[in-house]
Amino acid sequence: MENLGVETSLLGFGCMRFPTDADGKIDRPAASALLELAIRNGVNYIDTAYPYHNGESEPFLGEALAKYPRDSYFLATKLPAWALETPADVERIFNEQLARLQTDYIDFYLLHALDAAKWKKLQEFGAVEFCEKMKKAGKIRYFGFSFHDSLDVFRAILSTRDWDFCQLQINYMDTETQAGLEGYREAAEHGVPVVVMEPVKGGLLAKLPKDISARLASVTPDRSDASWAMRYVGSLPNVKVILSGMSDASQVQDNLATFDRFEPLSETEREAIDEAVAIMKARIKNPCTGCRYCMPCPAGVDIPRNFRVWNSFGIYENTAVAADGWRNIPESARADACVACGACLEKCPQRIEIPDDLRRVREAAEAWR
Repeated sequence: MENLGVETSLLGFGCMRFPTDADGKIDRPAASALLELAIRNGVNYIDTAYPYHNGESEPFLGEALAKYPRDSYFLATKLPAWALETPADVERIFNEQLARLQTDYIDFYLLHALDAAKWKKLQEFGAVEFCEKMKKAGKIRYFGFSFHDSLDVFRAILSTRDWDFCQLQINYMDTETQAGLEGYREAAEHGVPVVVMEPVKGGLLAKLPKDISARLASVTPDRSDASWAMRYVGSLPNVKVILSGMSDASQVQDNLATFDRFEPLSETEREAIDEAVAIMKARIKNPCTGCRYCMPCPAGVDIPRNFRVWNSFGIYENTAVAADGWRNIPESARADACVACGACLEKCPQRIEIPDDLRRVREAAEAWR
């Protein structure tokens, strides 16, 4: 990040998807080995947060990073607005994070997952002023925020102060989601470096439908699906760190291969991605926007959530991800509960034949159960 006078690795290690043991706890030897592999090969940006791995990520990193010189890596963590009950909790949680991480300072400190409501709360609780105070005291080196809301909310937050950096969700399928590419461009205009999260969209872009993967491979062979996604965001000049939540050695090695002598996308490769995006988006099952005008359903079905899983399956043809999404819908809220009463039909601004499509969701779900 040239304007900050520091040289971060373009690949950052995201610490919310470490390998876990049978009890769901971080598999510490395995996770330590992944960190060592990444750090030994030049990764120097380590990103965690207060709630990751049910609060276990920060304490684990405090132990795992103790063997490395403190000035050999950049540590990022985040202040969770939802965990604050009083203004005093801002300082309490920050001090707890320093203790968990076994450090005297945080290199990159973020206000976590800002939306309009969280931003309002943090302002009321004096979080910005506290972080600025900690920056002057040397306990925070660079102060920024991560973001999950609309472009207008992003613009409002971006313009409130001179941020050192911001963290945005960007990938080639989500160019208009949340702040999107327009938010990226406006951050660049403000001179605010961007850290990218979800570059492979929670893994969906790391395992593309076979025909899409083959189409990309025909343009540039010997590149993994994940590599295409990483190179897409890495080709944006104001992206300074790309976070990857690496869970096994193969993922680390694949990313290291991508970022060793990093090559931005060629024009031909950009066109190939544009074509792939158009093909995949054409496979969407119905035009549900998630507006929730159809809710509440008299039978208790979470209509938009069912359609979100179904549409994702249509685009990516990823049975494992669809199965996870299906299992995460409460059984009483699944498409199975639809009684075809039709109460939703007049409420839908997209004029979707909801009962018919819920029946199709039920049929598709036979492969997910």
